[in-house]
Amino acid sequence: MAWEHLKPGSSPVDWCEGNYLISSNIAEFVNTISNFLFLLFPPVLIYLFKEYGRFVTPGIHILWVLLIVVGLSSMYFHATLSLIGQLLDELAILWVFMAAYSLFFPKRHYPRFCHNDRKTFSKFMFYSALLATGLSLWKPFINAFVLMALSVPTMVMLYSELQRVRDQRVYRLGLRSCAVWLIAVFCWVNDRMFCDAWSAINFPYLHGLWHVFIFIASYTVLVLYAYFYVDTELPQRQPVLRYWPKNEFELGIPFISFKNLSPDQKSAI
Repeated sequence: MAWEHLKPGSSPVDWCEGNYLISSNIAEFVNTISNFLFLLFPPVLIYLFKEYGRFVTPGIHILWVLLIVVGLSSMYFHATLSLIGQLLDELAILWVFMAAYSLFFPKRHYPRFCHNDRKTFSKFMFYSALLATGLSLWKPFINAFVLMALSVPTMVMLYSELQRVRDQRVYRLGLRSCAVWLIAVFCWVNDRMFCDAWSAINFPYLHGLWHVFIFIASYTVLVLYAYFYVDTELPQRQPVLRYWPKNEFELGIPFISFKNLSPDQKSAI
């Protein structure tokens, strides 16, 4: 039975892009290669967040590594359209959500039984992820509902956090993240529901654009929540949103630095 799930085409999900049209070895060529940002950006983010990893939490690097796993899983899925590939892709996304919630979910939104304690909440997230993983393996169609149940509240909560922020650079990044997320959702929905219309104009590649836009939205949202965490729980660090390679260029790669680090701490990084 497990072997059947490894077979190409064993997934019930098939996106709008035609299969094996560009390469005889890759089912959905554009949908496969469009995951390149998931492989290209995280190593840069690991470097840019080395200060954050040392003085706030090294867990931030787990998120960047998990984004690589998402990209590799998505590439495998779209290259084979196998059920195993689909599950790997969806479960990798699920664990990014759970890890990010464990690290950065605002305490004021904790359920009462967590008693405002992040360790308790992190355990709750871990066991929830295990349960969701088990349910997903049992009934794969559950994945779409679980991921939707996580993504929409995440963006609603982001908008709520932006109403409290004082730094206008952070606020502008938040608005751009929300806009890119909406564009990504537009691409996903249109590829899924209006394939015939897009195929009629010879552009069945919206799911490939979804990969590009959802990566941009995902990593910038993670950067924002990393900022909110320090600003709320470690305000003495005085977090600063910066951009690479040029700080004045706000369409560069955002990362978090700190005002309140001694010269010795900075030189030790």
